[in-house]
Amino acid sequence: MTDKTNSDIIQEQIQTVYDPEFPIVDIRTLGLIYGIDCDDEEEKITITMTYTTPACPDGELMQQMTINAIHERFPTYDVVIDLTFDPVRKLDMIKDPDLLRMFM
Repeated sequence: MTDKTNSDIIQEQIQTVYDPEFPIVDIRTLGLIYGIDCDDEEEKITITMTYTTPACPDGELMQQMTINAIHERFPTYDVVIDLTFDPVRKLDMIKDPDLLRMFM
């Protein structure tokens, strides 16, 4: 049996966050998470993410939902969202092949 890393746990927590406009798929599977950095010494987690579109009306809500999900397992850590639109999200960033086929 292998122990989960903090990165594994963070990814699991992120997979509990859904885009309010597409609530059947989590934001990681949708390809909205670009990076996860966990600094255990500083107790800081940085999530690099994007939105489905730059004008996403629920973007701030998704950020807060992501922070809340991570705080469930890492309550003492500072969680920072690094929002980026570079690169702009494309459909091929979707992680689930069946879901990707729906959009093609």
